[in-house]
Amino acid sequence: MDFSQTLIAKSDAILHKWVEAVYEDEQIEATQELTFNAVRDSLPRILKALATVLSESATSDLQTVVDASLEHGTLRAEQGFEPEEIAREYRLLRFVIFSFLEEDLLQGSAQEVLRAVRLIDTVIDEAIARCFNSYTQGRLQELKQLQSQLRLTNQELTRLVRATKENLSHLAHELKTPLTSIIGYADLFLRQQRQQPELKDTYANLESIERVLKSGRLLVRLINDTLEISRYDAGQMKLHPAQTDVRSLINSVLEMIEPLASGKELSLVVECERAPSQVNTDPLRLQQIVTNLLSNAIRYTESGSIHLECWTVSPQQWAISVTDSGIGISLDAQTKIFNPYFREVTDSKVQKSDGTGLGLAIVSRLVQLMHGEIKVDSQLGKGSTFTVILPLEAIAQV
Repeated sequence: MDFSQTLIAKSDAILHKWVEAVYEDEQIEATQELTFNAVRDSLPRILKALATVLSESATSDLQTVVDASLEHGTLRAEQGFEPEEIAREYRLLRFVIFSFLEEDLLQGSAQEVLRAVRLIDTVIDEAIARCFNSYTQGRLQELKQLQSQLRLTNQELTRLVRATKENLSHLAHELKTPLTSIIGYADLFLRQQRQQPELKDTYANLESIERVLKSGRLLVRLINDTLEISRYDAGQMKLHPAQTDVRSLINSVLEMIEPLASGKELSLVVECERAPSQVNTDPLRLQQIVTNLLSNAIRYTESGSIHLECWTVSPQQWAISVTDSGIGISLDAQTKIFNPYFREVTDSKVQKSDGTGLGLAIVSRLVQLMHGEIKVDSQLGKGSTFTVILPLEAIAQV
């Protein structure tokens, strides 16, 4: 029997039944938004070529099977099919073909049936292999295009971020001049009024001027801190190492910090007997680190003490730690406290403080710049300890 003629005669019915089966299969989700023709794709050519393979008189047209299957895989990649969905539609194709040829196959001899089944399976398997090959190539090409687009997008984002940083830095510089002028004149006016006590009660706006000064100073400090972080992120911050007397530098910082501690009736305890007498470091950056750590400890401590300690860790390193009896830091926040502008404050008194969330971010960047390490040990309600480990010999940066 020549099953090829039967296949050709029933091709249209096979096509319609197969498309219906693909639509009905809930596991082939990609067909939900496709038209009938989009699902059918190159199947008519595959069936026509399959008929030539089954025919004993016609020349087998396997090349058409190959070409049509390659096109099918490329299209399925474009349509967003998953590999499992392609496998299922070919499984349905095999089932539909045999269901339509079943009546004719039963009339053939065993040899004819085996030959037809073997050839149909071979052609469909070849079609699956070719389809998956082009599908994979299509997906790889899509990934390459996506990678190229992501690379271009990343370059554009990098450019935008760089431009934004430059614009922010420029804006901050522009804001500093008028703010400094405002603070200067407000401060001058305030001092003049205080020097004339007989006029004190006639100036109801004196308290408002004090608020302007406080807010202005806070804003200038915020701008300076932001510029400091921007300089570090832009790679413009450099170290200028010099032989530095550690104890002398710490004493000068304590002189500046002591009024803040006294204002909150906090005791400052200093233990620097084990500190190295001289280190080769950047004194300005070291002073910033110590000042920020002490200021931060005072800001988040309402009662108790602030403990500062220095010691030599090894022949190459030394350390400084600041311990407070303040509100403490949660474990989750400890991973974020060195991020700019991060503040985890629940205490109502501390919420009203003039903190900007930049102090620890600056400390972290300065420590990195000095090739050091900073650690935090804290518990909520039991205070915090910040430990900074620095090299005894800083490396100058060109």
